[in-house]
Amino acid sequence: MSNNEIKNSELDVQTEQTNRRDFFKKAALGVGALAGTSLFANEAAGEGDPNIMHHVKWGQTWGDPVDKNLYGIPSAYEHNNTRRGTKLLASGNLRASIAVAPIHESQGIITPNGLFFSRSHGGTAHVDPNEYRLMIHGLVEKPIVLTLEELKRYPSVSRTHFIECPANGGQEWRGPQFNSLQFAKGFMSSAEWTGVYLKDILKDLGLKPTAKWMLAEGSDNSEMGRTIPIDKVLDDAMLVWGQNGEALRPEQGYPVRIMLPGWEGNLMVKWLKRLKFSNEPFFAKEETSKYTALKPSGKAIQHFYANEVNSTVTHPSPEIDWSNLKDGDRVEIQGLAWSGMGTITAVDFSIDGGKNYVKANLKGLVLPKSWTRWSIMHTYKKGQVIQLASRAIDDAGYIQPTVDQETLITGVEAVYHRNAVETWEVQPDGKVRHVMVRSQLKYDKETGTMSIEGKA
Repeated sequence: MSNNEIKNSELDVQTEQTNRRDFFKKAALGVGALAGTSLFANEAAGEGDPNIMHHVKWGQTWGDPVDKNLYGIPSAYEHNNTRRGTKLLASGNLRASIAVAPIHESQGIITPNGLFFSRSHGGTAHVDPNEYRLMIHGLVEKPIVLTLEELKRYPSVSRTHFIECPANGGQEWRGPQFNSLQFAKGFMSSAEWTGVYLKDILKDLGLKPTAKWMLAEGSDNSEMGRTIPIDKVLDDAMLVWGQNGEALRPEQGYPVRIMLPGWEGNLMVKWLKRLKFSNEPFFAKEETSKYTALKPSGKAIQHFYANEVNSTVTHPSPEIDWSNLKDGDRVEIQGLAWSGMGTITAVDFSIDGGKNYVKANLKGLVLPKSWTRWSIMHTYKKGQVIQLASRAIDDAGYIQPTVDQETLITGVEAVYHRNAVETWEVQPDGKVRHVMVRSQLKYDKETGTMSIEGKA
């Protein structure tokens, strides 16, 4: 290239930059009617945002070749969007523990496979699909052992459902323990599952009339086993091998797990190896010593399965607060609602801790036994303290209870199936903290019962 060509090229760049400055300065003169901070305020002052005034660095160099990451990875700038664990949730070690999902970062109603919450009782098993076998026996006419290939010959279906650990929010029975949405409500995720309805397999095998219960057993070293009533088996129970368009991840039970839409996650046995049909429940360890609910009377509830109607505010949260907002900014408050009983029909939203509610907007797909996204627009007032709460309603007629409505039935010693209204308090500086709104409770020592004296 000649010296004249180089000079002309440099002149073209300078002219382009000058033209861009002139454009933004002229445009800034006519933006007084825009609400909020003008995009052109700096340009009007003669300064100029370098991210607009100049070519960005990533636009001036080659990008990565298409074959650099043959299995795609997230942007390096999304390094905080990960599952997280804590020793507080571990049963002695992190092999019998849970990694919670970052639902504050969630978009829509599908959780990416790499962020899907994970619960193990003996660590993640790594199963060779070529050696995988599934035995189906007991009260069936034709007991069978299936390979993975043979299982996949059945007609497949794809359905979108959430999985929720029944201990989701279980730390909050007495009061807020984690000032974090991820640790308070991240024991759940949602995905599209691909597999076969179990009832379609049983049509081939023949289920004996005396079969009332099914044992699902895993092949990991904990040999997780749970008893499932036959009504659920013949309704919408699935054996799944696909999640969000690909094979299950090892931590999700690769190559096969059972899916029981809407029911507690512990029932959805991973690394599935055996299904046995019987005329009575098996009273496995996880449904006797664990996954029961202690009532105030001292008796425990056993064999309760569906996760009740529930919801939470996801934006704002302690992780994503409003500290950067200015007075008068318009902002979208968002959240999730879900029910193992059916389909979400409405979400009520409150900014005063549940004293008054308005209807929120349901967004996107509204599916049975699936996450439902909701939102409402809000004008932020700097320095104001507000308490954000949501209350979900489903088509089975269930309404999410207050803390004290739930406590009156189950007391505060339970661990599982907590679905009371949750409250986030926005502080004067825009930061968010987890609070619990309570009523006046009266305890009768003679009868051992509680009653509500006042309103929340």
